[in-house]
Amino acid sequence: MVERAVIVAAGAPPLDRALPLDSEGAFVVAADGGADTALALGLRVDLAIGDFDSISTDGLAALERAGSRIERHAAAKDATDLELALDAALAAEPRSIFVVGSAGGRLDHLLSSLELLASSRYAGVELDAQLGGARVHVIHDSRLLEGEDGELLSLQALHGAAHGVITEGLLYRLAGETLEPGSSRGVSNVFAASEARVSLANGVLLAIRPGVVW
Repeated sequence: MVERAVIVAAGAPPLDRALPLDSEGAFVVAADGGADTALALGLRVDLAIGDFDSISTDGLAALERAGSRIERHAAAKDATDLELALDAALAAEPRSIFVVGSAGGRLDHLLSSLELLASSRYAGVELDAQLGGARVHVIHDSRLLEGEDGELLSLQALHGAAHGVITEGLLYRLAGETLEPGSSRGVSNVFAASEARVSLANGVLLAIRPGVVW
């Protein structure tokens, strides 16, 4: 068991500020070309996983020199590299997982990544992500979020309706309401204080904070 896992996905920007301050000592998983970014950030990669169609030759050689565990998968596979990385991180039994990825590139990859983060398979771990210039929190039960007064926060239901949604510390209060997938009801709420709590009776929400970088 580890306290924290950090996943660096392919296409992630090599920015020091994109990583959580407590990433040191975490179990670090690089998803294919994410290894190049992880190495550029000076991270020690515990596991590199994927079909390795996007990693650089130098990056792969550096992983081998460092003794990182390398898990190769065929290009014709039933899961994305990010899904493989998430499952590998989950197997280490962390209390939390932090994903660094991109919000650019292919739209289908972005949509798949968001749906993946909200999967019930990861409901037992606190899961957050930095996707490009947006911070994402996955909420299965209740989360206390730190922000700034006036900061935008959007709530999106995935994989079905989110029932009994209650918010505290947001300008537009929700009091036991239902947010449906495909609805814009939860878009563009605003922090009314330095902390906000979002709770729900059942379902899953993504709390998306555009323009916020760790």
